[in-house]
Amino acid sequence: MTSVRLYGGWRLTRGIGLGNLTLGQSLILLGLLITVMLTAAVDIRLLLYVGPAAAVAAALTALRWRGEPLLETLLTIARWRHGVRAEQDVFTSGVVTLHKRGLDLPGLLAPVAILSCEDGDGGHYGMAWHRRSGHLTATLRVAAVSTALADQDSVDTWVSQWGAWLARLGHSPMVRWVAVTVDTAPDPGSSLEDYVAARLDPAAPANATALMHELVALSPAASAAVETRVSITFDPARSPEPCATFAEAVAEAGRNLAGLQHALGACGVTVLGRASAARLAGITRAAFDPVSRPEVARALAHDPRTGAEADPDALLGHGVAGPVAAREHRSHYEHDSGTSVSWVWASAPRQHVTSEVLVPLLAPARHPKRVTLAYEPHAAEAAADHLQGEVNAAAFRAALRQRQQRAETATDLADRARAEQAAQEEAQGAGLGLYSMVITTTVTDPEALPRAVADVEQRAGTSKIKLRRARWSQAAAFAATLPLGIYLPDAVRRRTR
Repeated sequence: MTSVRLYGGWRLTRGIGLGNLTLGQSLILLGLLITVMLTAAVDIRLLLYVGPAAAVAAALTALRWRGEPLLETLLTIARWRHGVRAEQDVFTSGVVTLHKRGLDLPGLLAPVAILSCEDGDGGHYGMAWHRRSGHLTATLRVAAVSTALADQDSVDTWVSQWGAWLARLGHSPMVRWVAVTVDTAPDPGSSLEDYVAARLDPAAPANATALMHELVALSPAASAAVETRVSITFDPARSPEPCATFAEAVAEAGRNLAGLQHALGACGVTVLGRASAARLAGITRAAFDPVSRPEVARALAHDPRTGAEADPDALLGHGVAGPVAAREHRSHYEHDSGTSVSWVWASAPRQHVTSEVLVPLLAPARHPKRVTLAYEPHAAEAAADHLQGEVNAAAFRAALRQRQQRAETATDLADRARAEQAAQEEAQGAGLGLYSMVITTTVTDPEALPRAVADVEQRAGTSKIKLRRARWSQAAAFAATLPLGIYLPDAVRRRTR
């Protein structure tokens, strides 16, 4: 009997804190306790004023709502309501509106500009430039090799090579994060329609011609379009060699991209090439306006005469990539011809999983769906210290429980074992990074939205992933699934500065 090969390695960062609290929350509670004790020592009557305020502050710090700290949730709601009052939840770009370049995309995408860069071999590729942070994001088009007919040794090799590729990112100071996106949708049929129409013989029998047209008409319901992308975000400010000009920064990012692109081919995928500027714009256009997928597919179709895209200029016009109108609601996002719902993961699989654990989630559905798994690498020189801190924190919690004469739970025991295992693997050359996942599904008929939502949540459960709907942040989560370099943890860090 052949044993099933299992993999693992996800662990929630905990640090030194009381229970499930972070270090900052623990310090706040400790400060409140000291404040109450000092107040009682000075004058116990003052507790009538200080006590209720301290109790409210402690509750806001310690309590959680839907897995999130209560205080953070209240702040999010307050920011959301302020944005609604300021009409920041609405984006309108009329077809005859005159406005400055750079207002084509809404929300977090507003600072993003799509550039066309030379690859050094006579070709061009697209790069998303975030004009506030200076980050540059290039996207590689890949085709994953199916594991259905592969032997276990090949699968093990691909998984180990992927781990080595991620570990390499810790030695690349310019790489800020990587996002792998699997974009699935019912096939629009435009590519097949154009292919068949160009090859039909005018002298063919009418019955044969009618049969071909009927097959083409039925094909979108029986097939799916699947596209896999690897988007790599670079920070020129972290380059070992200072970049004096913007052109030098783009060139340095391109040199780093070439090495990563070459190494990616050993990870069980076929690298199809770098996405062009037109393709980045087309992906964005189709996401905001799903009805335009056939036109986008025609513009990006391979031209057999020139070997290039059929009509890239049609997607690079002013205001083409962005929506004409968009409105963000608390739990969904309306944009042009589509309505979308986005989720972020609340927790990764807690147990060891197989190499096909994400297959149910990534498989095509009846509606367009984008699943983005983001990875932010820790610098190789800091990974060991970070993991040692996690091991020390787990040991501290175990010692505290022993001092309090409390038994160690199975969850705490497994968490401490995973922390020690991660430290050992890092010492042997493994990488360390922060994972996150964002999922977006889109429908063209709002009445079909509940079915699309139920489908995604059921698939996530099958993949052993717990999701949390991105309430009050639908537009931001929608943007994070596009190949334009938006990364939600980075957006949070910039907001709090």
